[in-house]
Amino acid sequence: MTQIAIPCLMMRGGTSKGPYFNAKDLPSSVPARDLALLAAMGSPDDRQIDGLGGADSLTSKVAIVAKSARPDVDVDYTFAQVAIGAGAVDTGPSCGNMLAGVGPYAIETGVGSGRGRRDDSHHPRCEHRQPD
Repeated sequence: MTQIAIPCLMMRGGTSKGPYFNAKDLPSSVPARDLALLAAMGSPDDRQIDGLGGADSLTSKVAIVAKSARPDVDVDYTFAQVAIGAGAVDTGPSCGNMLAGVGPYAIETGVGSGRGRRDDSHHPRCEHRQPD
């Protein structure tokens, strides 16, 4: 099996923690992306011994962040719950705790500038992306 390096930033968001990925660094096809996330987290091993996961659903979460194509949204956020002991990734739910780290991640990595106008006409916005 060929391994490739995919950059991520381990962060705590609220009471959750996990890797935050820039969407452009992940494979564009959903099946390939999910395989990359499973490998990164160490699933489907129950202990996630070879990955970043913590062998508990609370520590097997991933945030995927992208610069938004919408002019009224700064970044898009996709939450992924990586199953433990199974080869599954669920992007249907959201996680407010992981969302709490999206703004700092976007600013730290340059996905979002954090330099909005300083008046009431612009507030940084993040949009949760539901699966297609």
